[in-house]
Amino acid sequence: MTDHGDDSPKGAAAAPLVVLVTGLSGAGRTTVINTLEDLGFEALDNFPLSLIDRLVRSESAEPRPIAIGIETRTRGFSARALSDTIDRLRARSGGAVLVFLDCNDEVLISRFNETRRRHPLAPEEDPATGIARERDILGEVSARADMVIDTSALNPHALRAEITRRFSGRGSGDMAVSIQSFAYKRGVPHDANLVLDCRFLRNPYWDPDLRTLDGRDPRIQGFVREDPLFEAFFENLCEMLLMLLPAYKAEGKAYFCLALGCTGGRHRSVTVGTLAADRLRGAGWTVALRHRDIGPDSKSGSAG
Repeated sequence: MTDHGDDSPKGAAAAPLVVLVTGLSGAGRTTVINTLEDLGFEALDNFPLSLIDRLVRSESAEPRPIAIGIETRTRGFSARALSDTIDRLRARSGGAVLVFLDCNDEVLISRFNETRRRHPLAPEEDPATGIARERDILGEVSARADMVIDTSALNPHALRAEITRRFSGRGSGDMAVSIQSFAYKRGVPHDANLVLDCRFLRNPYWDPDLRTLDGRDPRIQGFVREDPLFEAFFENLCEMLLMLLPAYKAEGKAYFCLALGCTGGRHRSVTVGTLAADRLRGAGWTVALRHRDIGPDSKSGSAG
């Protein structure tokens, strides 16, 4: 199939947004596809690569967005074939988003053992062998992804919530904007386009009355904003974002993620992320806000 969609008749309906979901076996592809279907996408799993160009042609004036699951067993799969498909889809009016689901080996092995599933690339061997083979095959694909989502610490419910945050309202093809706070000691988010270190700001952790709170609390925000450097830093950050986001959108970028880090991921980064999201929303942007290291698994005693 060689139709690139560039010779459509003038006045033809716009092509739909296409989200291709791939990644390591056991990382949550089925959960993501089902979630996108619940969000209004036409969802297909293991659809042959050679038929995708024909599938995305739309006869409707308002085409539904499409979500397609791709794995190494998909008919016609190769890293090169998938990359070529992405290039063609991105050139169409509807655009395309490539989502890559990653997960650490230890968690993947545990998932395979718990479900007693065999790895598709090592049906007669141990899961670790199949995981290694799949990582080798998918390395090029991961490098081309618009979103790399690490599901190591996400159960199905949390993964559904993450996908919902990122794709609610994406049927129009608008660029998805995400702000994420994180703790440096737990690692930098894989899918961040821009990472900023907030550890130079005043740290509420050292105030016993504030330590157990987080940056969503006005008391923490007030403490951080009293830092002499805060206002200049924050205003310059917002000015930069309001300059960059339209440029990224005009370039056809499907997703932009700002990651803000501090020591424990609870105070300074959460404060800056919360306030920045409010500022961008006030400017008309739809922003998904996630505080990665606040939750049941986070320790309130971690330095913020």
